[in-house]
Amino acid sequence: MTTTYDVGFVVGSISSTSINRRLSKALVKLAPQAGLNLTEIPLADLPFYSADNDGAIPAEAASFKKAIEASDGIIVITPEYNRSVPGVLKNALDTASRPWGQNSFAGKPSAVIGASIGAIGTAVAQQHLRSILSFLASPELSQPEAYVHLREGLITDDGEVTDESTTEFLLSWLTAVHTHIAKTLSPVS
Repeated sequence: MTTTYDVGFVVGSISSTSINRRLSKALVKLAPQAGLNLTEIPLADLPFYSADNDGAIPAEAASFKKAIEASDGIIVITPEYNRSVPGVLKNALDTASRPWGQNSFAGKPSAVIGASIGAIGTAVAQQHLRSILSFLASPELSQPEAYVHLREGLITDDGEVTDESTTEFLLSWLTAVHTHIAKTLSPVS
């Protein structure tokens, strides 16, 4: 990889024991091998989005939007709550896309991944998330899809992946993210 991309990531859970936070730690450790530098864009301190604030965007929301805009691409790491995305993640996406005409996701390459203790991973939440990102005009990595069935001990609390095939899969997914960003950011000739 000749270019290293600075990629922001959002973990769609604010739980300190989130398995998706564990997944994010694993991705951060593997990312340099795929030519990526991952930095979390936290969402826990975002106020609820309200159009009442469009004239004077709260500082936390302005910082969140700037972090997205400064990134070469965005990875969204989502849990699945009730067959959809968590409310804090939806709030973050709404915050980043407003006020009208100031959508921080427009043209920003994105990729979606998630972990669950269930066998189908976060498939339904990811489909909802892809629909939202599509509306936000964020070019999405469509393949490979990444639904991680996180069984006990697969990823340690500090982000070490204990299974070689899972490590290989996550690294190949990150490499696909790199390729997606490169293609999206390349000028059209």
